[in-house]
Amino acid sequence: MSKWKNNDNWWVSSFNFKDEVTKQFEFQENIQIHDATLRDGEQTPGVVMRKHEKVETAKRLAEVGVERIEAGMPAVSAEDRDAIAEINKLNLGSKVFSFVRAQEEDLIMSKECGVEGVIIEVPIGKPKLEMQFKWEVDRVIHNSIMAIKKAKELGLYTVYFPYDTTRADEADFEKVLDEIMKETPPDSIGLVDTMGSAIPTTISYMTKLIKSITGLPVEIHTHNDFGLALANSLAALTSGASVVHTCVNGMGERTGNCSLEEVIVALKILYGLETNYDIEKAVELSEYLEEITGYKMALNKPVVGKGNFTRESGIGADALLNTPLAMFALNPKFLGRSPKLVLGKKSGLASINVKLGEMGIEFDDEKKRLLLNDVKHAGQEMKRLVSDEEFMELVKKYKNA
Repeated sequence: MSKWKNNDNWWVSSFNFKDEVTKQFEFQENIQIHDATLRDGEQTPGVVMRKHEKVETAKRLAEVGVERIEAGMPAVSAEDRDAIAEINKLNLGSKVFSFVRAQEEDLIMSKECGVEGVIIEVPIGKPKLEMQFKWEVDRVIHNSIMAIKKAKELGLYTVYFPYDTTRADEADFEKVLDEIMKETPPDSIGLVDTMGSAIPTTISYMTKLIKSITGLPVEIHTHNDFGLALANSLAALTSGASVVHTCVNGMGERTGNCSLEEVIVALKILYGLETNYDIEKAVELSEYLEEITGYKMALNKPVVGKGNFTRESGIGADALLNTPLAMFALNPKFLGRSPKLVLGKKSGLASINVKLGEMGIEFDDEKKRLLLNDVKHAGQEMKRLVSDEEFMELVKKYKNA
């Protein structure tokens, strides 16, 4: 892990890198990203991606540097199977996985699609078993062993994915892990916070618990129901997880999954890990997914929100353009973006100075104060920002006065 130092692209807390902080981390070497946008992301209500869009998305994920692409669920449709197979044939450099139920036909379809690995889902959460499936834990064990054995017979890298892990009965969960390790160990174990209901300390505990029972790599898959998807994913990685599951723009069911672009930036900048992900390509991919899915991001979404580097407040308006790291932890240029000063109720004289300077207009201090009052009044009355066109109309009042 590199030591902290500020640079032209970011300035984050130096306390992140104190020995007293970093000695608590148990990062594995060669952490990998497993992106599930083409499966879990498409489960966002109302989102549909056609074959050519999935193929293009996979190409762009590979350009970002994502190590593993979950290309879909073969059982969903023939078009999904075709998309998975075509993505696999492209030899993008990223490993291609599919998502399957613990059923032989799903595994055979995956093998026919040519994927390298499978994510085998089996319910383990107590509410799932008791209220939805009406299963006893022995059925979970039976189905798990059957599916893992078949996947290994087919030569597939096998991720055992006991979903709703964080709501499992601990004794049941440990029994399942013990039994599959006796009979047919998978290649890795998923820690799945399906309902986003765990806290980071819990995720850290469960990551270490799984590793202590199985000795296998742990993969973290989180959802954002309580706004903790990123924090929980990082908690798992700092506790020894090897793979983090993501979706572009945090897409997914309900409140979504852990966001690809947030993970990339956090690992490199907040933790100082040496990574080779292309940040600007990730931003471009974010915009592409928004376009083809109609899934609109919040303007202030971390990393990729279009309003992240927009400032209305007059305080620091002059620094915004000249020394952006005084106002942001990330330099907008690092993401291929530019800071933007807007006008409204919260503007100040510094805002007026910057805007007039951009237009090459000089006013005396009295005119600037009057113009500022007009801007603040307009913003308050319209209950929104004042556009550049509206600002120019206000400027005209004083230009020839």
